[in-house]
Amino acid sequence: MSAQLSTAAQRLLLIAPPLMHKDPAFDRAMMLAKALGAALHIVAFDYLEGLATAGLVNEQALQMLRTDYVEHHRRWLETQAESMRQFGVDVTVEAQWVKDPLPEILQHVREMPASMLIKAVEPSTLLERALLSPLDLLLARQCSIPMHFVTGVDHPLPRRIMAAVDPFNAGSEQLELNEQIIYEALKLGMQCKADVHLVYAYDLTSVAAAERDLVSNTAWSVSTLTQEFHAAQVEAFSALAERNGIPAENCHMVMGHAARALGEFAEQQQMDIIVMGRLQHHGLKKWLGSTAEHLLYRIQSSILLLPHGDD
Repeated sequence: MSAQLSTAAQRLLLIAPPLMHKDPAFDRAMMLAKALGAALHIVAFDYLEGLATAGLVNEQALQMLRTDYVEHHRRWLETQAESMRQFGVDVTVEAQWVKDPLPEILQHVREMPASMLIKAVEPSTLLERALLSPLDLLLARQCSIPMHFVTGVDHPLPRRIMAAVDPFNAGSEQLELNEQIIYEALKLGMQCKADVHLVYAYDLTSVAAAERDLVSNTAWSVSTLTQEFHAAQVEAFSALAERNGIPAENCHMVMGHAARALGEFAEQQQMDIIVMGRLQHHGLKKWLGSTAEHLLYRIQSSILLLPHGDD
């Protein structure tokens, strides 16, 4: 079953940081809730190491400090919510003391239920991502609803949306995912009055290298085969765009490694949101290999990640 943004009554789930800090996701969540006509629930999962392990305070006093901090945070969230309510958004807030937020977030997603999860991207080094599996990556691999990972927000209400597709992958799941990505991008574009662009990143260098041995004893040249391969990709991309009514001027094929090419295009074209997909195969999540991870931590455009094939 694919996860799509429901056209019925929606409820967005905003994950607030454990510190009382208004990150870029707050303004984006408010504007999306307004544009989608959705309610918004803001939840903070607090865990401060100092209050968790303080050795100079007895357990009862420590528990009181934690309770006071959570209540103080809830009141702070309520202040943020009040300004959103004045903007016309239905907002509720919640704060909990939780050491591991991942299970709690996934439980909230199931029980609310939420139609989209919104969260600011937490900065993380490559070594930290390799050794610690940050919360953002865990959510990207396990969450069953669309996830909007927010970085810098020049425009709280997005103006330019980019749908990243792979039309040359003949697998049925990828073909379905392409359609889902385009559908959600177009719908979000209509709701936010934003321009929608369709983008496909292709890499011919590996094709040319792989085919050198194949053509060594034939009349064909590597250049000829590469050109034919490129022509086939253009045809597949054009057919996908035409089928979904995307005007030619909003369709772009960019050459290069997917992560680099998509990232550079998004930066150059000042895209506010990149809509991407995640596939599941036999219990393993596949979300464009390292492409989404690369984009998540290295560009200013935010990502809307759509899970597909989840049970």
